[in-house]
Amino acid sequence: MSDVSAVRTLAVDGSRPLSIRTVKDLTVLCDEVEDQGGAAILRVTGTPAPGWADGLDVSLVTKWERVLRRLERLPGVTVAAGDCGGVALDAFLTADIRIATRGSRLLLPFDGEATWPGMAAFRLARLAGAARARRAVLFGHPIPAPEALTLGIADEVTEAPDTAAAAAVQRSEGLSGKELALRRQLLLDAMTVSFEDALGPHLAACDRALRRTVEEAA
Repeated sequence: MSDVSAVRTLAVDGSRPLSIRTVKDLTVLCDEVEDQGGAAILRVTGTPAPGWADGLDVSLVTKWERVLRRLERLPGVTVAAGDCGGVALDAFLTADIRIATRGSRLLLPFDGEATWPGMAAFRLARLAGAARARRAVLFGHPIPAPEALTLGIADEVTEAPDTAAAAAVQRSEGLSGKELALRRQLLLDAMTVSFEDALGPHLAACDRALRRTVEEAA
């Protein structure tokens, strides 16, 4: 069993506005996992205060969304744990394993006129379905942890998120990061492509798996 204390960990504070520092920190995490493999834990906390988007520009938001997409495709297991909104919610929704505390509320930033239209709204709709994400996306209603669990937005609700995250990482030991990334992509593609278009990539993945089995037996 590996030393969980050595697993790459990044704290993402949703009470703070998006900054270039946040983008750089997540970029470094992605670089390390892509270069060296292994799992990553995101400790997500905090919800955005009024004025969260003051001073933002589209360039910075674009950089953030791009690094989130990298996080979503990493060749390694990603685990997010905590109570969150804003940038922390963005990170939470990209993780493979999402752990909430019992008092957690998932919250899109709301400026009094509308919710923030970032890709968290897209990911919520993908995970829960448009109808069930409607109140959160349109009206900024918080999603409490029990509801997030029921909707499949959270995988686990616990009073000890750090312990649960460590256990999730340990359960992932031995997984191939490359193969995990491939299975993740096949899963995401299943929501948007036809059976006929999906068949080729699935068969190619099966062929690789069979070849690997033969090589290991040789």
